[in-house]
Amino acid sequence: MSLIWIIVLPFTGSLCAAFLPSHARNVAAWLAGTVAGACVILTVRLYPPIAEGEVIRESVHWIPQLGLHFTFRLDGFAWLFAMLVTVMGALVVLYARYYMAAQDPVPRFFSFFLAFMGAMLGVVLSGNLIQLVVFWELTSLTSFMLIAYWYHRPDARYGARMALTVTAAGGLCLLAGVLMLGWVAGSYDLDRVLASGDLIRTHSWYVPMLILIGLGALTKSAQFPFHFWLPHAMAAPTPVSVYLHSATMVKAGVFLLVRLWPVLAGTEEWFWMIGTAGLLSLVLGAYAAVFQRDMKGVLAYSTISHLGLITLLLGLNSPLALIGAIFHIMNHATFKASLFMAAGMVDHETGTRDLSRLSGLRRAMPITATLAVVGAASMAGVPLFNGFLSKEMFFAETVFVSGHPITRIGLPTMAVVWGILSVAYSLRFILQVFFGPPAEDLPKKPHEPPRWMLFPSALLVTACLVVGMFPARTVGSYLNMASRSVLGENTPFHSLAVWHGFNLPLMMSLAAMVGGILLYRALGEYQQGTTVVPVIERFDGKRIFEFMLEKLDRLAMRLLRWLSTEHLQVQMLLLIIAVFASALIPLSRGGLPEGDKTPLPVEPAFAMLWLIGAVCTIAAAAQAKYHRLAALTLSGVAGLATCMTFVWFSAPDLALTQLIVEVVTLVLLLLGLRWLPPRDKSLDHETVPLPVRMRAEGRRSRDLVIAICAGIGITGLSYAILTRSAGEGISPFFIENSLPLAGGSNVINVILVDFRGFDTMGEITVLGIVALTVFALLRRFRPAAEAMTVPVKQQEQGAQIRALPSDPHALLPAGSMMVPAVFVQLLLPVSGMVAIYFLLRGHNEPGGGFVAGLIVTTAVILQYLVGGTAWAESRTRIFPQYWLAAGLLCAAGAGMSAWLAARPFLSAMAWHGTLPIIGEMHLSTVLLFDLGVFFLVIGAAVLILVALAHQSRRAHRKQEVTEVETPMEVPASPAEQGGSGHASASLSVPVASTAPTDYAPVEAGRQKLPHVSPPKEKED
Repeated sequence: MSLIWIIVLPFTGSLCAAFLPSHARNVAAWLAGTVAGACVILTVRLYPPIAEGEVIRESVHWIPQLGLHFTFRLDGFAWLFAMLVTVMGALVVLYARYYMAAQDPVPRFFSFFLAFMGAMLGVVLSGNLIQLVVFWELTSLTSFMLIAYWYHRPDARYGARMALTVTAAGGLCLLAGVLMLGWVAGSYDLDRVLASGDLIRTHSWYVPMLILIGLGALTKSAQFPFHFWLPHAMAAPTPVSVYLHSATMVKAGVFLLVRLWPVLAGTEEWFWMIGTAGLLSLVLGAYAAVFQRDMKGVLAYSTISHLGLITLLLGLNSPLALIGAIFHIMNHATFKASLFMAAGMVDHETGTRDLSRLSGLRRAMPITATLAVVGAASMAGVPLFNGFLSKEMFFAETVFVSGHPITRIGLPTMAVVWGILSVAYSLRFILQVFFGPPAEDLPKKPHEPPRWMLFPSALLVTACLVVGMFPARTVGSYLNMASRSVLGENTPFHSLAVWHGFNLPLMMSLAAMVGGILLYRALGEYQQGTTVVPVIERFDGKRIFEFMLEKLDRLAMRLLRWLSTEHLQVQMLLLIIAVFASALIPLSRGGLPEGDKTPLPVEPAFAMLWLIGAVCTIAAAAQAKYHRLAALTLSGVAGLATCMTFVWFSAPDLALTQLIVEVVTLVLLLLGLRWLPPRDKSLDHETVPLPVRMRAEGRRSRDLVIAICAGIGITGLSYAILTRSAGEGISPFFIENSLPLAGGSNVINVILVDFRGFDTMGEITVLGIVALTVFALLRRFRPAAEAMTVPVKQQEQGAQIRALPSDPHALLPAGSMMVPAVFVQLLLPVSGMVAIYFLLRGHNEPGGGFVAGLIVTTAVILQYLVGGTAWAESRTRIFPQYWLAAGLLCAAGAGMSAWLAARPFLSAMAWHGTLPIIGEMHLSTVLLFDLGVFFLVIGAAVLILVALAHQSRRAHRKQEVTEVETPMEVPASPAEQGGSGHASASLSVPVASTAPTDYAPVEAGRQKLPHVSPPKEKED
């Protein structure tokens, strides 16, 4: 289980850090450091079997019936990369502890950081290609959070969006390529795929697969032409740049290329696609780095260049080049991370990273300067540093490459050019910052950072020195282990000796060093005065990216104008026409043959029931435009007819649910319709021009014809299906196994909470999200001025309305609501008992959590209808958001309890026994799940009710209306007089008040739902 713990620990730590208070700086750092250190220890413990050539595999069953498992795989290369991710993560945690400012919410940073570490380890250890893509996209999401950590800065938000757009798009390409790859190989298991190299390379899909997978890798590693996102990601805090942009995220692309090298490499297509992208990134990145003025900008473009070196080596189709690529992955991570840390320390202690302002820091920061010099020397490829060794391997591979004369001559030449440029920007990075006269206009007085902030960089530069002088003794065995895990028996002999004699690669290195020094001296003054990269600034990737986004936006707007309209009626018309046309296409070929079933004789009572339902449906459609209340009532009768139909066909569960749903939705719709503006009757007046009236009548006639055709079509299609013999379905399985497997005889409820519990959990989650969305939208909604007019019937009953109490804490409402209030208060506990009865019996008899929740909701609605909003809420003790949370927690807890018995998520766990006094009892986690449904239904329905009810207690926006006039006098409540109480108002009487615009309790100190303050309102 070690591999699983390596993945689980970072995500667990991320969740823990997310719940820490924002000022818990030290606790969060210790937590992140402990998690990273534990992952390092777990990875180190796996080295002995890996060193012997063993491949460790672990699997967690998720849905065994479908063959879905979480599969993890660790070989030599994955072990090396996992060590890189975990060790570098531990060092960055220590560095970030001292880098982040006191006012930064450090726990949030470490939460994102650990989530990214877990995602990156998931990519490295995945033994399944689909699983690898999931973690791949997760790295894009978590890196977006890290880059945008300082979200108050526009450049951070922009850089994060650009990085997410490019890498996530590449991830989609990777998904398509992986799906094709798995289909060709016959499995998505990594071992099966790696063993199918010959089959894949000879398949007709090889080129499309290579392009799609190559796009995924190149976008992730910021390779040409997708390199532009990486410099803009430098807006992230420096610890993020150290971890993501030198050691982990940008290495994910080259990791994938190495991982699939045995499968995809060895062809001309691989050479030209991967090699060309690497060569262009190698040279253009180095060239752009020479002219950067930001220290992190220099390092960003140099990262693009060095990743291009790795990509080019992988594209050469040479096993020795592959070994050189793996070696440079290790070397680049060490020296580039130390240089990013040095840049961060300079920025931290001086307040700037601008190369034109920095100078002479070696006097104030001698230790930082020493560390930076060593890291830059390794980056430039100076002998006796680790960067020199992998650079020599690169030069050797370009010299001995075979093929066209252009490649034989061009590759070594471009390699030397790259070497010259890398020496030049390395010199500039060091000499311009740490040497020369001391700078005088710095934002902060420079000094050395804390020693523990220096320690990670010192450890890395020490590794650069030790590996550079003793490569075979330090990393030789690890490099050989990683290479053999990729190449197998085809691993060639390779030497990590420092001295190979005077040969062509050494001469190329000397030429690059001399040329780099000369180039730096020649460009000295020019670099100080320029802010752009000569020649290639017009081919700015950022500009191209923005141009493409703008074109996409314009295309989307054009399509939106063609395909959408502001009027719901037109949208429904287009939708129905599209559905109707799509149904006619298959029918036009051969029609719809008649079924083989003989219709049953029509029962007069059932026919009368459906006739009533049909008449009410047609009447509701006819009255919807003019009499909303009548239309709503008629649709309720149609719903009741549907309920009776369920009873007729012996479906009591559906009938009971339909009945209560009709009651609840009828009230909620009634409240919603109350705040729609009344119909403008002037449109029906004779003074309306004849052409306008004719167009309106024509539109209504057209809609009527389309509605009749669609209705007849659906009726005919339903009849044709019902008169056919049904094929073999899954209903017999549920009926036969409901009791023996799930312990319940109510098949419908068993399906919902057991067999398809995962679907139900998703549905109740969506229901909770919808309720919160409705509340959020209505909290900002203000009814139109004309909708505030008191209905005529209420104007005629002004005396009763005036009798409503102004005090929401009164024992009972006064006037005509007093007697109903007594009944509804007595009804609430009774409905609670009935709901519990239906909840407990639902597994074996009609009932369940959904029905029970609607029963309680109906009782709560009656409290609001009789007592009014303020009177009902003054008695509220558990608010809707808590019901929602409790429901989700119960449902999730019921699912996770199966893990205690090592069973799949949402597997039912049951206990049957005898308790003292109570007697025999059967308990199951299904009941806990149903309880979650019960809680969530109550919370969702009541939250929507609250959002609608509060419309009667809100003043208009200042710009819409300044005063609401009512034809009767309503006594002023304490809230209207400037007090702290709530105004008393029934759901149907619009009374302006200064009550809060969100769901707030009456008593002081109660917690409110989080909200953004609405626009300032006028007090009437």
